Amino acid sequence: MNAHSLRPSPHLVLGGARSGKSFYAESQIAGFASPYVYVATARVLDAEMSERVGKHRERRGPAWETIECPCDLTATLKLLRERNRPVLVDCLTLWLTNLILGSSQEASEQSIEELCEFLRGANYPLVLVANEVGFGIVPDNPLARRFRDLAGLANQRVAAECAAVTLVVAGIPLPLKG
Repeated sequence: MNAHSLRPSPHLVLGGARSGKSFYAESQIAGFASPYVYVATARVLDAEMSERVGKHRERRGPAWETIECPCDLTATLKLLRERNRPVLVDCLTLWLTNLILGSSQEASEQSIEELCEFLRGANYPLVLVANEVGFGIVPDNPLARRFRDLAGLANQRVAAECAAVTLVVAGIPLPLKG
């Protein structure tokens, strides 16, 4: 990948499950000099998730340092600012899941606002991945609807603060902004 195909930073990469969004986001970060930082927001709670995480780490290779960060994302990104290394956050949707299960709606929304405030001044290569959940059916229970609504709100607010936004569908990146 050459530097001309890199999007400005911060860069939000959206897509559905298995759309290729993570692979595309990794390719954007890999356009910069290594080493890279991968901020993982997933919680490994079972064997299947552990296997997924292992495959992702293997695919990325040794140039990537992984930092596990299920909840304190903005604080972690602030600390990484001092390291001046390209950073990939994968993914905001799992981060929101962790927030919504561990705090109130107001606290979750405050965490989104803190992230957006940070993004306004982000001065290093930063790519954030999120699921686009708005294309699905209306969930049948209050928690799932609350999550879908929070994810949609977060994606809108983060997209507004990012210099670039790309939607990945079937492995094809579709630039939306930047």
